[in-house]
Amino acid sequence: MKIRVVLSCVALSVSAAMAASSTARADTSTGIASYYWQGRSTASGERFNPSAMTAAHRSLPFGTKVRVTNLRNGRSIVVRINDRGPFTRGRIIDVSKAAASELGFTGNGITRVHLAVID
Repeated sequence: MKIRVVLSCVALSVSAAMAASSTARADTSTGIASYYWQGRSTASGERFNPSAMTAAHRSLPFGTKVRVTNLRNGRSIVVRINDRGPFTRGRIIDVSKAAASELGFTGNGITRVHLAVID
């Protein structure tokens, strides 16, 4: 009986630690960003506005604000998630054309970025 209780406590501790670490990993990430400019509806139901500071992310909730930092030039902006994507392998975020312009990568089309969720 005592062994079962101890094992249960250990299992709970491990699962809590794993949940905390996965939450921390979800708050920041580093990878490739691209941009999109075609006018269309977004997954959140909003009309796409290439002049707005918005972005598409695969899993963050709509309305989440994310600081995006271009690792090539140090420029940083805050975008609001209002769409789903990117659907190209290896990319972690699609930003609007205005956001890409502020980040300084409209010429290249893609860049390495760091993402940080803002509370």
